[in-house]
Amino acid sequence: MAAKKKKATPKAKKKAVRAKPKPLGRIDLHHHFLPQKYMKGEHERSSATHGNTDILSWTPEKSIAEMDKAGVAFAFASTSTPGVWYGDVALGRRLAREWTDAAAEAIAKYPTRFGLFAPLPLPDTEGSLAQISYALDQVKADGLGLLANFGGKWLGDPSFATVMAELNRRKATVYVHPTFTPCCTNTIPGAAMQLVEFPFETTRTIASLIMSGTTTKFPNIRWIFAHNGGATPMLIGRLEEQDHRPIGKNFPAGMRAELKKFYYDNASAWNTSAMAALMNLVPTSHILFGSDYPFLSASEAVHKFNKLKLDPATRAAMERGNAFKMFPRLRKLKI
Repeated sequence: MAAKKKKATPKAKKKAVRAKPKPLGRIDLHHHFLPQKYMKGEHERSSATHGNTDILSWTPEKSIAEMDKAGVAFAFASTSTPGVWYGDVALGRRLAREWTDAAAEAIAKYPTRFGLFAPLPLPDTEGSLAQISYALDQVKADGLGLLANFGGKWLGDPSFATVMAELNRRKATVYVHPTFTPCCTNTIPGAAMQLVEFPFETTRTIASLIMSGTTTKFPNIRWIFAHNGGATPMLIGRLEEQDHRPIGKNFPAGMRAELKKFYYDNASAWNTSAMAALMNLVPTSHILFGSDYPFLSASEAVHKFNKLKLDPATRAAMERGNAFKMFPRLRKLKI
């Protein structure tokens, strides 16, 4: 007679379930926090504000729901355009502190889900220095957030040197997001300005940082640029021409060497042309996943990223591994 097949005990079943590997969640480097008080004020002040009612009613809980849906384990909070600077020193300082405090409150509530890039109120030097101290020393932010330009001055402008020196002294991580610039609004009637101008705005500020000698003089700042660095990878041939001109003395290692130092999130650049250009320019260890939520669905970002023909190791590094190397504290969160 054949031996009876033993039934699995409840304990054995429980053990089998536990043995199933847990999927590793993505780390989102491009995730905007839009506190309602901040957004209400922005809506009243800015002609470049966002009319989407879902955006105006953003909450951390909405972010988490979307993250769970998209398989995002952790996201770094940052501001979007127009940021905290409206040409008023007192207002800029207040908005930078209020936004940081609102983000810190959400992070305290959900410490395993969010990190923080706290905004600086440039071109206000004194206010920015105070905000650096507050964000890094008291709030324990993961880094600072800057827009690509402030009042038409890109980040390599000499007037920002004192702030850059402090960021360099602290070996700070700085996240840079594009914004509108006075020089180039409504260049294509009927088209949203961010469609064309944002990629070039990022390129302008990258060129400004390198050609001014800022990245050479302050090498300890770790820069992260949004959207694959904008148009920079596609313009590398033109940019490298500066290596052999007088301005090249400001970056003696060469344009390409400076660009390879930076980190780039791939938000809104999940296509083969953009990714191929960036991967031909910088090591894949410097490319990070970004969703651009809530302006874009995190689920849609993941879907588009998954369509890229990347080998599993490269994909895993961009989605998760590279962020863990940049921010070792993530290992302690068990995410």
